[in-house]
Amino acid sequence: MKVIIPMAGRGSRLRPHTLTIPKPLLPIAGKPIVQRIVEDFHASCSEDIEEVAFVVGDFGKEVELQLEGIAALIGAKCSIYKQDLPLGPAHAIYKARESLDGPCIIAFADTLFKADFNFDISQDGLVWVKQVENPASFGVVKTTEDNIITDFVEKSPVFISDQAIVGIYYFRDGAYFRSQVERLINQNIKDKGEFQITSVLELMKNQGTKFRKATIEEWLDCGNMENVLETNRRVLELKENLEQLVDPNIQLYNSKIIPPCYIGPNTQIRNSVIGPFVSIGSNCSIENAVIENSVIQNEAIVRHVSMTQSMMGNQSEYAGVPKALNMGDFTFAKG
Repeated sequence: MKVIIPMAGRGSRLRPHTLTIPKPLLPIAGKPIVQRIVEDFHASCSEDIEEVAFVVGDFGKEVELQLEGIAALIGAKCSIYKQDLPLGPAHAIYKARESLDGPCIIAFADTLFKADFNFDISQDGLVWVKQVENPASFGVVKTTEDNIITDFVEKSPVFISDQAIVGIYYFRDGAYFRSQVERLINQNIKDKGEFQITSVLELMKNQGTKFRKATIEEWLDCGNMENVLETNRRVLELKENLEQLVDPNIQLYNSKIIPPCYIGPNTQIRNSVIGPFVSIGSNCSIENAVIENSVIQNEAIVRHVSMTQSMMGNQSEYAGVPKALNMGDFTFAKG
């Protein structure tokens, strides 16, 4: 099994946190979004994952090394491809065409999921969906009573279906899927100005490929700060009894941790109350603070503050009056 992960987008709705790294590398409960995606596939997929192919923008060698490390965690080969121009999701997949062979999973690294990915690999293809209240904002599918997909529609202003495509797909024959992506690109078939994966699926369906609908239990968005905080909260709940969230090497002085929380190694916490639903990275210093429902990245300093609904980047520092914060990397501020 191969997993292809397009992640070249800039994540503009999450700035300033995505000015230095791509959104899929932002930490959720102590692990980058894309790492949680890869680990979830590895944990529940019935087949061994032999390769993880990432499609990235121009984020530099440090990001590539981090992605190589994520693939290595599950013993998979890492391939990295570049998408220089944002021409749509099918174009991003086209960039990874050398890895499209045999059974393949395509997973866009924009969101996290709670789902069981143990499925029958003999099926032609699967498209994971979730029922939503506002389908006009999503690509959707129409199905028969036995979950065979009859139509793929991209963001229709007219109601078609409330079964939204969540960005995870399985193809039994990756080489055939690749040929149809290439056909789309070569014939310049665009929808709403971009090369859409729904257009590829429609081409394949019309030539006899049978796609089935698969469902997920939860769809956890990471599109903006409010969504990241809510997803961090939910992942902490889900992983509380499955992962060691509080590192044994933290230094705790006259302080209380209210679970669930993630706290990274070598972080010092003095005269403070942390939690619930807080993620703090490694090598941080927290003093005289009350923090809840927040995400603080590595090497940050927080002093003399009551904080909630906040995000702080790497090597940021804040001290002062109670406030909801949204601070990027390398930022210093006083209230």
